[in-house]
Amino acid sequence: MKYEIVELEEKIVKGIKIKTTNQNGKSIQDIGVTWQKLFSEGIYQNLENKLNNKTIGLYTEYEGDYTKPYIFMAGAEVGQKEKCDNEIESVIIPKGKYAKFVIIGDIQDSVGQAWQEIWNMNLKRKYICDFEEYQNNSEDMKNQEIHIYIGIEA
Repeated sequence: MKYEIVELEEKIVKGIKIKTTNQNGKSIQDIGVTWQKLFSEGIYQNLENKLNNKTIGLYTEYEGDYTKPYIFMAGAEVGQKEKCDNEIESVIIPKGKYAKFVIIGDIQDSVGQAWQEIWNMNLKRKYICDFEEYQNNSEDMKNQEIHIYIGIEA
């Protein structure tokens, strides 16, 4: 799977979080429920200070590598870190080097397949922050452009 190395500036993401693990398919269910909640409860639509119409799936607070528990957040990039209410939180994606993968296809199947391949790659991952940026440039959920960023050692 092809990728390019990019240098990103710090980003701030605001959204809702869940602690999960890739063991026994738990993350597939938890992540699906989190995305569903983000949209069905109007959370995404009501996020203030969004910088664009892209959605972000963020993986952070790893307790080791991808086989250990971590936090998943569904949300959007915002202009500034601000105090949030009970359920909505802000997280900073640190600036640094990332492996950038561009996926075009079904928002579930293509992303899941990409992660399977990424886990088997020999990347020197930081396991601090990784994220998916959904470009939302098509109404067709089977033909979406998704950028996956994996934090790597400098």
